[in-house]
Amino acid sequence: MNTTLYIVSTPIGNLGDITLRALEVLKSVDLVAAEDTRHSRKLFSRYEIKTPLVSYYSAKEEITGDKVLAELKSGKNVALISDAGTPGISDPGYYLIKKTIDEGGKVITIPGPSAIISALTLSGLPTDRFVFEGFLPPKGSARKKRLEAILDEKRTIILYESPRRAGRTLKELLQLLGDRKAALARELTKIHEEVVRGKISDIIKVVEEKGLKGEVTLILAGHDEKVVKSTDEADVVSTLQSILDKGLSVKDTAEIASRELNISKRAVYQEIIRMKDQRGKK
Repeated sequence: MNTTLYIVSTPIGNLGDITLRALEVLKSVDLVAAEDTRHSRKLFSRYEIKTPLVSYYSAKEEITGDKVLAELKSGKNVALISDAGTPGISDPGYYLIKKTIDEGGKVITIPGPSAIISALTLSGLPTDRFVFEGFLPPKGSARKKRLEAILDEKRTIILYESPRRAGRTLKELLQLLGDRKAALARELTKIHEEVVRGKISDIIKVVEEKGLKGEVTLILAGHDEKVVKSTDEADVVSTLQSILDKGLSVKDTAEIASRELNISKRAVYQEIIRMKDQRGKK
């Protein structure tokens, strides 16, 4: 193919955040493939962009992607946009980008706004190394496995979440990871932009009191071995024993102790196993 697919980043909220280069490309290409053409028309109207729009959405990404690929093969230059931010990042885009590359087409990126980077820089947490996990699976074993996979992650962790599930997710993170530092960012670059910082338990209180609207980005401090190791072993054993003496299950004990001691559930489980081994040897 002698044509080009442009990956164009668009504003995540404030329409003034689009780049001059992005506007030039959107106006000069033959076609724009958009996640939601109705949403994109607001941007097009603001900047008087007359380029034809076609749908490219995740529910039928292969079907719509092949249609766009056919336009590229016919000699048209195409710009790919999502509703907000960069195509392919928790938005449709990967299929078309890969197919274009496989077919020998040229792919050019037009960088711009990113909710991931914006939230990270506002969080007050380490920015030198981080990992982006996107949206967690909504439920079931897939969700549990993904959460467990980040238990010992030392880099700052970034998650996307819907306002409806954010409270539940925060409670699960508190139980599993302990009460570590975190930040919640929502409505970034919009009028009601808000960033809540503190420990996970602090953010849960704010969410329960105020509720949430708008897409949410969660930023979590990475696992810090020093925090776990600095907890006095005698205090850990004493706390665990007092909870176990109440007749609670190991699972409930782990959840309560994790919050009280500010260490992960995995560390608590390991300590309980060690305590039981010690008893067995006596």
